Amino acid sequence: MNYANLGKTGVKVSRLCFGTMSFGAEADEEMSTRLFHRCREAGINFFDCADVYSNGVAEEILGRLMADCRDEIVLTTKVHGAMGEDVNTRGLSRRYIVCAVEESLRRLKTDRIDVYYAHRFDAETDLEQTLYAFDDLVRTGKILYLAVSNWAAYQIATALGISRKEKISEIVCMQPMYNLVKRQAEVELLPLAEQENLAVTPYSPLGGGLLTGKYGVGRKPEKGRLVDVGFYSKRYSLEQYYQTADNLCAHARERGVNPATLGVAWVMTHPAVTAPIIGARNLEQLETSLAAAELDMTPEWRAEISCLSPAPAVATDRLEETF
Repeated sequence: MNYANLGKTGVKVSRLCFGTMSFGAEADEEMSTRLFHRCREAGINFFDCADVYSNGVAEEILGRLMADCRDEIVLTTKVHGAMGEDVNTRGLSRRYIVCAVEESLRRLKTDRIDVYYAHRFDAETDLEQTLYAFDDLVRTGKILYLAVSNWAAYQIATALGISRKEKISEIVCMQPMYNLVKRQAEVELLPLAEQENLAVTPYSPLGGGLLTGKYGVGRKPEKGRLVDVGFYSKRYSLEQYYQTADNLCAHARERGVNPATLGVAWVMTHPAVTAPIIGARNLEQLETSLAAAELDMTPEWRAEISCLSPAPAVATDRLEETF
């Protein structure tokens, strides 16, 4: 396993991050334990979680699993999603952030969270209030670094401007959706990350299973996230996505590589990417993603795979400048 700098923090993280969304859901505690130990065996020291994963159960499982190696783990979790029926158990208000971090610390059985993500942007809360709340947590040592997930580039840039003006803790990491069929991050998010030296930990490198070889035009398994989970079905509903999945499968056959391995490696080898977040509900799925860390994907090979899906328009929409 190779390691990379987490942006400008000086912290070294594995080039693959393991996402624990399956803990307590598709993976019971026994399977979660096997997945965790296989990741550690492979050299992964970077684990991603969120309070909303299985309504806190994923944090509890991860807390038990990392108890004897906490100081070797770069731990992340998130705040924003609803964690109860009360109207104030969600969002990015100072009040909720202060409550949510304590609950995450309790479930994770740790004294600090290394990277704490704002899971989504909260348009109903003043951004300065949110940033000052996170800064207070950094100053008390309950979190070490501030990060954001699912934020637009202009929102991140605005937050960076406020933090620098107010001389408070800055965002050091972003977590966008990014895979071969969802390439919007290439337009502004990834260039912003390169310019500001922000870490990038993309989620869904396999498109919720779309790029694993199980899906294609007119071809779907009987079960799977894209079949069983409504928002995944909507997210990946366009026919062109399934054509891209077929294209990747054909390319993988030519190269003698599992398409899932190619999908993860393609994301991992973007110059701005620090570590894609891989997930699994069993060891077989995990192995195909872990194999990406051993794949020697050259820039030329990556460019060849990039041609298998439509590239997004440039930020200014002046397409003539891309040729």
